[in-house]
Amino acid sequence: MTFSAATTRPYRSDSPRHPTATAAAAAPLHIVTPLLTTRIGELDVGLKLDNLQPARSFKLRGIGLLCQHHAARGVHRFVCSSAGNAGYAVAWAGRALGIPVTVVIPETTPAFMRARIRTLGAELRCEGAVWDEANAVALKLAQAPGVAFIPPFDDPLLWQGHASLVEELAQQCEEAPDAILVAVGGGGLLLGVLEGLRRVGWRDTRVFAVEPEGSASLAASLASGRVVELSAPRSLATSLCVRRIAPALIAACRDADVVPLTVSDAEATTACVRLAEDHGQMIEPACGAALAPLYTRPAAFDGLRRVVAVVCGGQVVTLGDLARWQREQPT
Repeated sequence: MTFSAATTRPYRSDSPRHPTATAAAAAPLHIVTPLLTTRIGELDVGLKLDNLQPARSFKLRGIGLLCQHHAARGVHRFVCSSAGNAGYAVAWAGRALGIPVTVVIPETTPAFMRARIRTLGAELRCEGAVWDEANAVALKLAQAPGVAFIPPFDDPLLWQGHASLVEELAQQCEEAPDAILVAVGGGGLLLGVLEGLRRVGWRDTRVFAVEPEGSASLAASLASGRVVELSAPRSLATSLCVRRIAPALIAACRDADVVPLTVSDAEATTACVRLAEDHGQMIEPACGAALAPLYTRPAAFDGLRRVVAVVCGGQVVTLGDLARWQREQPT
């Protein structure tokens, strides 16, 4: 796969599909991220390094746009619910825009992530065992006057912002990839990628939507044709542990070539170790889930030659985690 020189300049889209002129006119908070090319087995692979965003995940693309939209409306506080990455991105955007932030997290959010969010000046509250319970508290807090609720994945403006990732790929790739690998929790990134594919006209590019085995709401929902709520999602990839996907995903996936895949926690952490060893990039299990099929080579990959994997985040991980996962690799 060939690509043009990537830069870290701010990305600006002049697309009329951005729903608000004020949000689109402001300089974006996210940056253009590099596309690193490599060879894995017989596949030419492009690694879209969104772990290099200022907030260390793709979340800043959509969250930055949504926060700018609300800032232009004159709100005086952002409230969000998050397992980690979204909360950090909102805290980062709030500090950049000069607006206070309250982040509501579940008990599963690790202590180091709590410290990182507080370092950005955000108020932090821990509520509930899973994200859905933290989200219920955040929604109540956001009912106060002058407060804007910033959801982690379920808002059209978020998807509009995330679509910029594919618009960048269209400038970095000389031809459309056969497939794109995307990690799925609530589905905000997947909805953004599908919107981006529509914008750039890559109608034949397949999307592999990858979930942890213990938190696979999308696969169950697509199989049944309705949103399936999980009773107890579980995975080391805590950023992907939600009980239900964004409802808009059902129709969006029906209108596109989307193939759901599931991976084990061990496969996700192995991918994290492989990426660190091969390319010096530190990523979390939620991101490792998206990369795991590159190494396990499922039957669904038969016939593919060019694949792009979204390296979606490297925030919810420590060097100690990587060392432990490396020791746990089978010999």
